[in-house]
Amino acid sequence: MDGVLDPLPGLRTWPASGPVRAVALVLHGGAEHGPARVRPWGAAYLRMVPLARAIASAAGRHGTEVRLLRNRVRGWNDPDLPPVADARWALERIHAERPGLPVFLIGHSMGGRVALRVAGDPAVTAVCALAPWTPRGEPVEPVSGRSVLIAHGTLDHITSPAESYAYAERARAVAARLVRFELMSEEHAMLLRPFAWNRLVREFVLDALGVTPLPAWSHAPGQRLRVPR
Repeated sequence: MDGVLDPLPGLRTWPASGPVRAVALVLHGGAEHGPARVRPWGAAYLRMVPLARAIASAAGRHGTEVRLLRNRVRGWNDPDLPPVADARWALERIHAERPGLPVFLIGHSMGGRVALRVAGDPAVTAVCALAPWTPRGEPVEPVSGRSVLIAHGTLDHITSPAESYAYAERARAVAARLVRFELMSEEHAMLLRPFAWNRLVREFVLDALGVTPLPAWSHAPGQRLRVPR
């Protein structure tokens, strides 16, 4: 039944070419409430497959292994927070299988909130939150000392660009560095300008690897919260 949790989340992997230097963990969206299982054909999960492939295509040859998490249930479901527990489970798997390697988190919508929430894991060095759900009061302490990229479509009516801006304003005081992009004429599902999102996540991972720095870091810190894209 949908109300019964699967024993474990799902985890799909795109291997690196050659020795693994880092792991990119991709987290999909969901809903505020909902006990339904996340199926492999679910839209929120499937939307992250091309992003995971884009990362693997750009960074696999630089030693990045990509893992796409499929949560057990669809909802955030406060106070139990099963997607947070699932992300921590995936991080523990990475610790066990890739000990000592840096982890880069990439999450969309609720997955963006999960990524920001679990960023305090000692292996995590960089976080990318796409159209994140960042309600007022969302804690910023987990991103302390991390490199953070936030991106939001200007036409998003599902999660609030204003709230992600407010989160970024608070988080930049504790993050090692933070930049927030505004994707012009884009909505929440990231389907109007998919190539722009794919390019952004590729650039994020290559920057986190130290291969190609993001040009936005050359902006003054006060100009990094509304970088048009």
